[in-house]
Amino acid sequence: MMRYNSFGTYLKRVFGSRVYKVNVDAGFTCPNRDGTVGYGGCIYCNNDSFRPSACRSVKPLREQIREGISYIKRRYSADRFIVYFQPYTNTYAPVDRLRELYLTALEEPSVVGLAIGTRPDCIDEEKLQFLESLAQRYFILVEYGLQSIYDETLRFINRGHDYATFLRALEATRDRGIHIGAHIIVGFPTETREQMLHMAEVISELPIGFLKIHQLQVVKDTLLERIYRETPFHIFDYEEYLEFLVEFLERLSPQIVIQRLFATAPDEILIAPKWGKHRQEILRDVERYLEERDTYQGRLYKPPLIKSVNH
Repeated sequence: MMRYNSFGTYLKRVFGSRVYKVNVDAGFTCPNRDGTVGYGGCIYCNNDSFRPSACRSVKPLREQIREGISYIKRRYSADRFIVYFQPYTNTYAPVDRLRELYLTALEEPSVVGLAIGTRPDCIDEEKLQFLESLAQRYFILVEYGLQSIYDETLRFINRGHDYATFLRALEATRDRGIHIGAHIIVGFPTETREQMLHMAEVISELPIGFLKIHQLQVVKDTLLERIYRETPFHIFDYEEYLEFLVEFLERLSPQIVIQRLFATAPDEILIAPKWGKHRQEILRDVERYLEERDTYQGRLYKPPLIKSVNH
């Protein structure tokens, strides 16, 4: 029994076979770094903490895609792929530039779609119309970095936008055939455990189909590192995070597809928390926790009551 709605299982159900992501770096920057919104980026941000070492913008996009496909084919005997535009803000360019990049990725015969990581303040009607046209032929997933529903936290992390901006982006994106994802980070010192868990209930009522959950990690060469060293704050330990994750999943709508349950920054830049666990080991432990507690995603989820409109 699968106790949560995993992305891999979802893709296999939709496409009839395994589909793998190919991560690429198209050379984007971020409005929170170049001065448009702010400088320095979010306080936790070091893109090397989540970007594969093979994903670098020094190579032409087509070369990155073909090398990634070749490697995954050899390792997993895969034949279908989604190109994932990952580092920084991947809609932060004029639509003509986006068209060039996205269509280049979709030229590959084995590519069935795109996943596009971006900020909710970097989308507009022109870009959405273009993505909507692509979504008529391909799987198009726009992944908005939310991080938190709490404006106090968004200010603390120097996010450069508020929660209302995220809600406006969702409203603009919905009902276009574009799949919508969100990224959140749990463990900020500005939030209580109950506030973090409450995000599951809030997100469940939004037009979000896909979710990535990361535990807060302190990595080198970030402002968060300096804050943590000067005034240490609580970071999830391993067992504590597994307990939290189980409770979060119980409150989350079972319809939401889980793309990620935890973050795994490289050991050479990770300061805290140091769990000493590899990815497959963590996944097994998550599944073990769910099984031992005989629980599953959505067990405590309460769908909203539909009010009668009869008169």
